[in-house]
Amino acid sequence: MAKAPTSPALTCTDGTFLRFGEPHRILSGSLHYFRVHPEQWADRLQRLAALGLNTVDTYVPWNFHERRRGDIRFDGWRDLPEFLRLAQETGLDVIVRPGPYICAEWDNGGLPAWLTGRPGMRPRSSHRDFVDEVGRWFDVLIPIIASRQTTHGGPVVAVQVENEYGSYGDDRVYMRRLRDALVSRGITELLFTADGPTPLMLDGGTLPGELAAATFGSRPDQAAAMLRSRRSGEPFLCAEFWNGWFDHWGERHHVRSPQSAADDVESILEDGGSVSLYMAHGGTNFGLWAGANHDGTRLQPTITSYDSDAPVAEHGALTPKFHALRDRLTPYNPHPVPEPPADPPLLKPATLGIRRGAGLLEALGSVSTPLHHPGPLSFEELGQASGLVLYTAHPLVPPGNHEVTVTGLHDRAQVFADGTLVTVLDEPDSTFTLAGTGAAVRLELLVENQGRINYGPLLGQRKGILGGVRVERRLVHGWSMRPLPLDEWTAEDLARAATAAEPADDRGIATAQLHVGEPADTFLALPGFGKGFVWVNDTLLGRYWEVGPQMTLYVPRPLLRSGANVLTILELDHFGGHLELLDAPLLGPREEYIETFD
Repeated sequence: MAKAPTSPALTCTDGTFLRFGEPHRILSGSLHYFRVHPEQWADRLQRLAALGLNTVDTYVPWNFHERRRGDIRFDGWRDLPEFLRLAQETGLDVIVRPGPYICAEWDNGGLPAWLTGRPGMRPRSSHRDFVDEVGRWFDVLIPIIASRQTTHGGPVVAVQVENEYGSYGDDRVYMRRLRDALVSRGITELLFTADGPTPLMLDGGTLPGELAAATFGSRPDQAAAMLRSRRSGEPFLCAEFWNGWFDHWGERHHVRSPQSAADDVESILEDGGSVSLYMAHGGTNFGLWAGANHDGTRLQPTITSYDSDAPVAEHGALTPKFHALRDRLTPYNPHPVPEPPADPPLLKPATLGIRRGAGLLEALGSVSTPLHHPGPLSFEELGQASGLVLYTAHPLVPPGNHEVTVTGLHDRAQVFADGTLVTVLDEPDSTFTLAGTGAAVRLELLVENQGRINYGPLLGQRKGILGGVRVERRLVHGWSMRPLPLDEWTAEDLARAATAAEPADDRGIATAQLHVGEPADTFLALPGFGKGFVWVNDTLLGRYWEVGPQMTLYVPRPLLRSGANVLTILELDHFGGHLELLDAPLLGPREEYIETFD
């Protein structure tokens, strides 16, 4: 075994990166282990190497590893050490971006809901409570990264401090404490910050004495000039080059032409710069991990697919963008670039019949135990990060029509009166009309958390009914809440929900049988279905929604087994008649999109 070096791999001199003393160019791409099934990590890393890259970068989402405070896990899908080992085995250096905030269009920007939901919490600041919790998390995480630095024989060559902090705040004490927290826990490799290439963002996010990198998707010459005007003598590093973009539900599928992306990458390289493609391979927001944005007036939930129009597609296929970028990257990589592998195999297209199970409210009632409180409790007060909560009260409603007001609704509520759907609400302050007879009404609001905001000042916003419910001016009291953390349901929960009662309406549980000889990837379409969730065996694949743009869900091969497989659908709005397996994704109407800083 070769002896580990005693000095950091990457150093800087006269505007150039050196790797162990030799001029070096970082040719990196983002691949998030938490968006790719572990059995596919090695394959995707090999595809990055064939793209012409010498480095892979990944975020580390805190909430993925510590769903509940004190239960920190690095096993299975969370096995960061194994991902780092496979990257090294592939011949790639690794850049780690441990946050604690990562954005990444990931739920809550990677911060745990149990943390940001704590009363008085001030995330991403030097607020004592936040810094103490970060320190406790870093006590576990950072030694794992530090022990896999090049000075210990590992692949880690650089570590990022926070993430695009200048887009959020200007707490310099916080940024210095984060840097010191990394160093004191053993990080000796290159440290850097990454921010948008504007004075406002660089003023807030950079650290004296640490490399300042930029994130952008266009105008690389302007970004380079901005960085060099402020950091003379530092190498030009684009820590995120946005060669594609993500999608929101109800919008178009964002794409970027291969030529446009390749031209800007070549411009960075011709200028002597280094680059990391965001994303090189996007993967999937499996389960309920997709985040959301807010445009100032409305929530914009992110779709389940994180394909991002990346050079390596969601299912591992090599796109025209892959070949365009490979042609530009290869001349700058002094080492032989592997030949591109074949695309992964796919199942043959097929149609699957469905079997209707219990109605929606009956199914949900069968897998949950109600909690009681005078007023409606938020997700955070219920100790629940994601999924659904069914709120039930029995107000007396006088005869006639009455206005009912829901305040502080986050994010979407289906309203039922005595088991009948009355309306769907999706505004924080919403009203509807309720017909009364003078008797008590069983009023139920099924509230869906559609993804926690991952970027901007609304980061950490709570979910559920945050205000109250009024009939006219009178508050409704005496609530029961059924927590429904769908991504924690077991196979037994799914079976119990499916058989709770006979089908009662056009929403609820359905199942389908999929028989497979040799497992392979496939794409699941739900024609005629409205909005809901799909499980493959006992794994929650993610959300679907007829508003698009995404019309298929990627089913990775490792989730299927030879023989019988069960697909379970929880439909919130209306059923279709069958399911379809396709051999290509349907990601919706395309829209050319290039993010710019104006």
